[in-house]
Amino acid sequence: MAYDRYIAICRPLHYAMLMDTRACVRMAAAAWASGFLYALLHTANTFSIPLCQGNVVNQFFCEIPQILKLSCSDFYLREVGLIVLGLFSFLGCFVFIVLSYVQIFRAVLRMPSEQGRHKAFSMCLPHLAVVSLFVSTVMFAYLKPPSMSSPALDLVVAVVYSVVPPAVNPLLYSMRNKELQEALRKLVIQVQRKHR
Repeated sequence: MAYDRYIAICRPLHYAMLMDTRACVRMAAAAWASGFLYALLHTANTFSIPLCQGNVVNQFFCEIPQILKLSCSDFYLREVGLIVLGLFSFLGCFVFIVLSYVQIFRAVLRMPSEQGRHKAFSMCLPHLAVVSLFVSTVMFAYLKPPSMSSPALDLVVAVVYSVVPPAVNPLLYSMRNKELQEALRKLVIQVQRKHR
């Protein structure tokens, strides 16, 4: 998304050439393949970890930090290594997103038209909001000190980062649709009239 926004705003005349079907398929395939490989490595590794504290995980899904809490050997160090590898991969993507948006905001702020700046910001801000929500909750979930850890808090944080961004994403992007904005405005007016 960051690359798409970068090309659309910073290189609009080259958009059709740079963001053709082949480029989109390659980016989607790379994202799916890397996600599948990362998940496969975690799955294979967690199945090899001996568990000595039972096999009950206090989550609604089998999350890696919860499995590591049940481990009774040094095998979990391999999993920590995979998490560090994932962090480096994540940091690479994060730096790419930040650099893309720095270039985007520089280009937008140089636009002479107020309407053009508004349109560009309205195209970028939903993506930034969803990414920020996801990154902040994941960072809190995985980087919080163990002293702050409790089963209830871990469960709430896991729900927030796995459910809220995918649920909010379509809402934020659909709010750019004029017909939806008009329907929402009418709904708000109708609710206000009922409560008077």
